[in-house]
Amino acid sequence: MCGIVGIYLKNKKFEKSLGKLLSGMLKNMSSRGPDSAGFAIYNEEKKYKYKYSICLNHISFSDFKRNLNKELKKYKINQVSDHVVIKTNEKPEKMLQILNKKFKEISIVGYGKSIEIFKQIGSPERVVQKFNLEKLEGSHGIGHTRMATESAITTDGSHPYSTGEDECLVHNGSLSNHNNLRRELKKKGSVFTSENDTEVAAGYISDNLKNKKTLKETLLSGLKDLDGFYTFITGTRKGFAIVRDEIACKPAVIAETKDYVAIASEFQAMAHLPKVNSAKIFEPEPGVVYTWGK
Repeated sequence: MCGIVGIYLKNKKFEKSLGKLLSGMLKNMSSRGPDSAGFAIYNEEKKYKYKYSICLNHISFSDFKRNLNKELKKYKINQVSDHVVIKTNEKPEKMLQILNKKFKEISIVGYGKSIEIFKQIGSPERVVQKFNLEKLEGSHGIGHTRMATESAITTDGSHPYSTGEDECLVHNGSLSNHNNLRRELKKKGSVFTSENDTEVAAGYISDNLKNKKTLKETLLSGLKDLDGFYTFITGTRKGFAIVRDEIACKPAVIAETKDYVAIASEFQAMAHLPKVNSAKIFEPEPGVVYTWGK
């Protein structure tokens, strides 16, 4: 049992409040996932082309920055607890090679033109506070509270998982064929950093998007290729989507107003949202993909 949440803002006037809205949703999902939590915020970078979200693990910020100065000339770095976000014009092909070869201690948790990801073990309340989520701005965000079942309680085992540019996935449920699928995806070039089944699902989505499928087409294909019980929320640079497997034993509820769309495992996660009582509230149908944005 885990908790998943997401909010997509239709009205730009709420973008400064995104972090506050999402933090309330995560805190209210604490009962479904006390072991770890994480979130992805989408906020377009204005000065630099790319952002890289990194968990420093066992290397100090000063050592990391000193070594990074040897590899990069022009960049900006923001430290938030044990995570950093690097903003630069370096393309992923070069930047990921530098980070993977020169910095063995770190975990790359996400990258793209818009996405920033933060995740860590501990209660959702602690994680929200640790990364100052309430102060973050953006167009949409996705979050997760984890009750560990498939792998260890570690940062690498926490959600969201990001396996492609500006892509991320949170998941409530379990996949029975993730080991076989992991082997197939590795043959195609996918790289995995954990034993978590959700990372395999994220890799499956990235592989399909890379082959020019739309997000909706990819999630519909997943209904045939991903065995198990699940509810997914997946994010892209311009929007997000939700899908439940065709048995739909994992709960989800959607609240939609003219200003936003919110998704959560339980309605209590959304009770604090503005004018939620007048929202259109419904359960997503089994085997149906719902998308907002692109």
